[in-house]
Amino acid sequence: MVGDKQIQKWADEAEAGYDVEKLKRRGRGRPGRGAEPMQVVAVRLTTAEIAALDAVAEREQLSRSEAIRRALADFAVLGA
Repeated sequence: MVGDKQIQKWADEAEAGYDVEKLKRRGRGRPGRGAEPMQVVAVRLTTAEIAALDAVAEREQLSRSEAIRRALADFAVLGA
């Protein structure tokens, strides 16, 4: 729930004005990972596979997605 103090803070901020150029520079969504557009690929995993993935990701301090990307990169190198 938004209280009166928060509403007043927003009103004061709006009355003071915004730096439009700063707002325009602000990116939307997740930051890109390069020049190429990325695609989402759905993969079905068992609970055991997810647990193993999460354990590796936590140990390496990675997100699930980054752990999967690294595993795929390693797999591609081994297959070459």
